[in-house]
Amino acid sequence: MMHFALVDYILVILYLCITFALGVLYKKEQVSSADDYLLAGRRVSLPAFVATLVSSWYGGILGVGEFTYRYGIVNWVTQGLFYYIAAAIFGLFIAKRVQAAHVVSIPERLEQTYGKKSALVGAFFTFLMVNPAPYILIVGILLQVVFGWSFFICLLVGTAFSALYLFIGGFKAVVRIDCFHFVLMFLGIFVIIPASVKTFGGLSFLEEHLPAKHLTMTGELGFGYIFAWGFIALWTLIEPGFYQRCFAARSGATAQKGVLISIVFWMIFDACTCTAGLYARAVLPGIDPVMAYPLLAERILPAVWKGLFYIGMLATVMSTLVSTIFLAGVTIGNDCIGRLKNVSRTDAKAKHFSRIGLFIAVAGAVGIAYISQSVIAIWYVLGTIAIPALLVPVLVSFLNIQRIMPVSVFSSMLCSGGCSALWLFWGYAHIAEGIPQYPFGIEPMYPGLLVSLIFFIVSLLSHGNRIK
Repeated sequence: MMHFALVDYILVILYLCITFALGVLYKKEQVSSADDYLLAGRRVSLPAFVATLVSSWYGGILGVGEFTYRYGIVNWVTQGLFYYIAAAIFGLFIAKRVQAAHVVSIPERLEQTYGKKSALVGAFFTFLMVNPAPYILIVGILLQVVFGWSFFICLLVGTAFSALYLFIGGFKAVVRIDCFHFVLMFLGIFVIIPASVKTFGGLSFLEEHLPAKHLTMTGELGFGYIFAWGFIALWTLIEPGFYQRCFAARSGATAQKGVLISIVFWMIFDACTCTAGLYARAVLPGIDPVMAYPLLAERILPAVWKGLFYIGMLATVMSTLVSTIFLAGVTIGNDCIGRLKNVSRTDAKAKHFSRIGLFIAVAGAVGIAYISQSVIAIWYVLGTIAIPALLVPVLVSFLNIQRIMPVSVFSSMLCSGGCSALWLFWGYAHIAEGIPQYPFGIEPMYPGLLVSLIFFIVSLLSHGNRIK
């Protein structure tokens, strides 16, 4: 049971009102063109780039708490270290190429390089990657904690609130809101760490009250599972949010510097969230792991500070929710409907189709969020299917490899994504003691990636391709 003072409710409601106001503050001429609506006119500055990338890439705040509570500091490896490495690779070697491509989405780049069929298949897998369901789930849980409404009503309210201003302001609204959320997410997490240390003590308290494996780098997890998360971190190399922000950046230098600077902020934030999760496990054994952060706040934070902490959590997840809803809408509307109808993104109908896509994306994601019980499970399933299909084709498209046969790319995406999906479904159809039993004990992402690599290696050898 959560208890909130009147001032906490006022703070949360004030935050929601300010967020909505920032979303709808715009001038009609600023979103008159497709590039304005989809990419903020390709004029995003370095500070805005960092703020929108940092805040939108960290929406699974309750999922991080769940993972740390269950397994300990291995969370920093699976949800932190692997992603820093992937983000550094993206920033150093890919960001400038992406900014120079002058497209608006990953499927558009696939069409530019491999043709329309590959773009349509790529749009499907891109939608899996930007599916807002995990973040709708988290927002629903947080709103239910604060206001006590039914879970389904909280899902609808949180989603409607997050999506409404996207119809009006497009990506410019996303950037404005993300800059506001960037400040709030750090303010919120900085509230709970000093309070935890003051109330319970420092490292010696954690060592005394945590299971021993919670303070090891592997926890209770097997190396195969841990390294599967390492491959899931390759999601970063084809993360549509990264690409969208690079497309929207003022220059290649802005994109590159922005990604590298963002890594520093993620490291700081991860250190705080991991520490908070450890305190929750030490102080509150036996609770629902998804509720680790809310219940820790209930235990130690007084009025006002509790409100600020909840605002920080809401800001963290809503920044990502807004971004993923917009990306999902663009993927369905612009990259699927628009492409099937042969409508160019410069056409006036492009914005209209993107707005239709927003409705479709939101409806599907609410259904997934309502059925699912775990943020981590949603991430794992969607990443396992989408990454093998997209990783190699997208990266190769920016390496300027010549004469790749479009049919090879199209077949590669279908076979690799399908292989991982079948492997995954087989495991879940043969669960023993709550654990999926995959063929040969191999995580499903690996065979999908292998299939994709085989297709491209055969294509390269067959056609004598060279990397420029």
